[in-house]
Amino acid sequence: MITVVGIGADGWPSLSPETRELVLSADLLVGGERQLDLVPDDAAGERRPWPKSIVALVDELPALDDSRSIVVLASGDPLLHGVGATIVRRLGDERVRIVPAISSYALACARLGWPQADTELVSATSRIPEVVVPALQPGRRIVVLGFGARSAAEIARVLRERGFGASRLVVLEELGGEAEAIIDSTADDWGDRDAAALHVVALEVGGDGRLLGRAPGLPDDAYEHDGQITKSDVRAITLAALVPVPGQLLWDVGAGSGSVAIEWLRAAPGARAIAIERDAERARRIERNAVALGVPSLRVVNGEAPAALDALDERPDAIFIGGGLTTYGLLTRCRKALRSGGRLVANVVTVEGETLLSRAHAEQGGRLKRLAITHAEPLGAFTGWRPALPVTQYELRVP
Repeated sequence: MITVVGIGADGWPSLSPETRELVLSADLLVGGERQLDLVPDDAAGERRPWPKSIVALVDELPALDDSRSIVVLASGDPLLHGVGATIVRRLGDERVRIVPAISSYALACARLGWPQADTELVSATSRIPEVVVPALQPGRRIVVLGFGARSAAEIARVLRERGFGASRLVVLEELGGEAEAIIDSTADDWGDRDAAALHVVALEVGGDGRLLGRAPGLPDDAYEHDGQITKSDVRAITLAALVPVPGQLLWDVGAGSGSVAIEWLRAAPGARAIAIERDAERARRIERNAVALGVPSLRVVNGEAPAALDALDERPDAIFIGGGLTTYGLLTRCRKALRSGGRLVANVVTVEGETLLSRAHAEQGGRLKRLAITHAEPLGAFTGWRPALPVTQYELRVP
């Protein structure tokens, strides 16, 4: 059994006598330098700080657990975007005991009088502050877990760049500790200054920034693209067919601008996606779009399907084919890759692509439909209807 102990900013005195004894008697103590320094010198066990790759040491824990009692020290609540969640996923909950402290999220909400049920929690511990972008809705309350002294300044920058500089920005330093401080500001006024290394940022979103919801169908100009993009109306219908689900994996094959994969991630926090794109410049553009729209977790593979799919190490729950459908064997390869209960959606605008989808529909079943969108546009001094290219969409669910 591995025990993960959360320690707040108030340090060693905040632990119960039972928890202190667990720590003092452990054969091995694992944690960050800050947590290890809080433990008294008379602790019996070996102290092992986290290496640069935390996952590498987590992978060693099962073998170490066979011979020694191990305590892992963590900040606050180890299961709230903490190392405890990583360890439980690796070892299973039956081999891990969690002893939590009060989280900085709970403390921040308590200090501000914000009901937790109405306050969104965002983790920026990946050091990419743009993860806050999907939550930027007028009036929304957000608590952001940061990544060091620069966190508040970087989050303020993201808000200013998107027109939300008027947002209330509260920096809560060393919550629960002797050096606790709360600084009430705005994203505009905070500027570029550092905060204490241990802090969280609370936001009340305000300003006249562009409103981009989490529902699929973002405006096309929200993306950097070269014309290879699934258009907004069709994209919304496509995502409805793919059914984004937290924890599930999407392959976006022939991703173009990455719009479908990006909106899959925005629609279902905790979902995962891989964008496969053969053109190197488009692949780089997808990465930029993913960061700009707040989903930097999107994995981009620069390669041509179906060969590029062979290197992917996990079967997907959903696949979207938006490009390259006429490549020999691609549709069959994708269908076979799906997990049970998976969804395959393919869009085409050419007669050749439509022929392939009609054949698949006849052989495999599924749903086949044509999407015809017409927009009102200026026609001289009047207004006329201009049709977009019709899109044929094929949808298949695997038993």
